[in-house]
Amino acid sequence: MSNRTTSRVLAAVTALLTLGAGAACSTNGGGADPQRVDVVAAFYPLQFLAERIGGDAVRVTNLAKPGAEPHDLELNPSQVGQVSEAELIVYLKGFQPAVDDAVAQNGGDRAFDVTGVQPLLDATAGGHDHEGEEGHAEEGNGGKDPHVWLDPTRLAGIGDQLAQRLGKADPDRAADYTARAATLRTDLTALDGEFKQGLATCQRREIVTSHAAFGYLADRYQLEQVGITGLSPDVEPSPQRLAQVIEEAKEHHATTIFFETLVSPKVAETIAGQVGAKTAVLDPIEGLAAGSDGDYLSVMRTNLRTLQTALGCS
Repeated sequence: MSNRTTSRVLAAVTALLTLGAGAACSTNGGGADPQRVDVVAAFYPLQFLAERIGGDAVRVTNLAKPGAEPHDLELNPSQVGQVSEAELIVYLKGFQPAVDDAVAQNGGDRAFDVTGVQPLLDATAGGHDHEGEEGHAEEGNGGKDPHVWLDPTRLAGIGDQLAQRLGKADPDRAADYTARAATLRTDLTALDGEFKQGLATCQRREIVTSHAAFGYLADRYQLEQVGITGLSPDVEPSPQRLAQVIEEAKEHHATTIFFETLVSPKVAETIAGQVGAKTAVLDPIEGLAAGSDGDYLSVMRTNLRTLQTALGCS
């Protein structure tokens, strides 16, 4: 082979390698829209944060579809591709195993883990710790409660950190992200004030819920949560657990047994029938219902009105 031929072969190989490297880069955080930061959010509250803080500078994709329960999310190949190509992935480690796996395999340094900036409470915070109670370590968080967004002040802290992370990904607009996070913090502080005032004086302070998702809300506003099941909403409670909750509900004269939007109300209805109580929706805001035109703030305010009615607040 002549020197000229060898040079051509080397040039061709070098070009192919360069193309391959370019292709690899394009599937590892290049983003589909060059004008906006391509953000993947693992479920609704993180989508809400990214959209409020990112504004028109981001394109946000939510991996969990409206009306679907996000705990057991399975990712299709297209969604795994979205994780691979995103410029920023916002997720909560331990909440959705499929997302954790995709981030571990393809996330690299583009992942923003909420638990890294806002440590989680133990699953029993804001409520009872019953001997033998099911479900407290089901999420993969080692007995931690992932529902951190139900405390508006904690969500504001996550928003501030997300703004900084977006600023690193897009330095030219860093000041805009910080400003929008400050506006969001103002809105969340106002919401916190409404909850504090609205739940300050109530006849009862115990909330009986089908899904023990409200530890942060209970901890923030001095309520006591009695979860019929543990952290996973689809776990069936044992007969012993049902009997225990019925006794507690009677003891505290509970007038309402709460269930949530994305799972069956059957267990709550069973207990309500035994206690002589009614049922009502208390939404953990893991996802919006299909067709909903609400957002995090409006659903939280609906929750507040529901609690005020159920707990006899003045």
